[in-house]
Amino acid sequence: MDAVTNPYVPGAGRKPLALVGRDATLHAWDVALQRAERGITDQPFVLYGLRGVGKTVLLTQLRHDAQRRAWIVVQVEGGTGRPLRELLGEGLYDPLTDLRRPAPGRRLLKAIATALSFKASYDVTGTWTFGMDLSGVPSGGADSGVLETDLKRVIRDVSLAAGDDGVGLAILIDEAQDLTADELTTLAVVAQAAAQDNWPVLFGLAGLPSLPQTMAEAKSYTERFHFVHVERLSDEDARAAITRPAAAEDVDWSAEALDHVVAAAGRYPYFLQQFGQETWNESEGSPIRFEEAQRGVLRGQKQLDNGFFRARWDRTTSLEKRYLRAMCPEGDDGVGSGEVASRLGKKIGSIGPVRANLMHKGLIYAPDHGIVRFTVPGMAGFIARQVAD
Repeated sequence: MDAVTNPYVPGAGRKPLALVGRDATLHAWDVALQRAERGITDQPFVLYGLRGVGKTVLLTQLRHDAQRRAWIVVQVEGGTGRPLRELLGEGLYDPLTDLRRPAPGRRLLKAIATALSFKASYDVTGTWTFGMDLSGVPSGGADSGVLETDLKRVIRDVSLAAGDDGVGLAILIDEAQDLTADELTTLAVVAQAAAQDNWPVLFGLAGLPSLPQTMAEAKSYTERFHFVHVERLSDEDARAAITRPAAAEDVDWSAEALDHVVAAAGRYPYFLQQFGQETWNESEGSPIRFEEAQRGVLRGQKQLDNGFFRARWDRTTSLEKRYLRAMCPEGDDGVGSGEVASRLGKKIGSIGPVRANLMHKGLIYAPDHGIVRFTVPGMAGFIARQVAD
């Protein structure tokens, strides 16, 4: 069929035409937005799960929902090598420019001054221009050099300025597991202060399955945050993710073709989009047939092997590759660290650094004490298809 009308959109963070299976989280977020506008601040949302389940898509939808209510929204990504202070500081600039008005109020002027001082705390040479007269406005005081103090002041002042317009501030952070322990601790402290004083601000974090434990280790009261385990789709939702976009183009799927794609994708949103796209391109028309789905899945698997999986495999050292291979017999299920060491003919203590490096790279995590598991669904199958190094 015509590739131009192909309704499937594989790729990291790309919103599918049918965003299914996430209604409960989106409803809870909408309620939190409305409560904040009424002066009641809810706890942060923490989205966690494996790669490919749609955490980034969901986080971005939270951003869109907040923006539709005219909120100030900052969305950043951890793991970029830039400190949280700089990420949030730069993320604030564009939203703050949208608040400019001919006769700004006292709180807005104070928020701008605080943001400027926050900018100066990490970039003494850089300047922002908001086109406002700040003469007579006290210094923002967000340049003490203490992240907790400075972040608390800038979030307080910006959110209160937004509150004067009946809206709020949303801080969204993807790949949050890559933030430092100090940065996560600071976020927890600031979020707690915001909830206690009912600043109109909401936090949304997304990360790998290790994120809840990492946050609990940072501050015990993060256990009261709103944790959302983002999992693969139900069978019904997985089928809807395939059939709804096609139906919008007046195309049907045969039952056999649909069964094949859903099963091959394991109900993971990323893989559903990849296999759906390739099957569409292989199809001659409606309904999409089983043989076309077979070819589409094969082509989609090659695309995943060359991109999604390969990008992660190529980041590992030879020792790390051996460790990952030793995990493969269990597939996507967890395996004991001791069993991995035994398969490698090593003592468990000697391979601890390799395990730690793979966790740091986000390729494996520990779902339980002494257990390791792939963060990427299907990674074991990919490794099995590779020639041993």
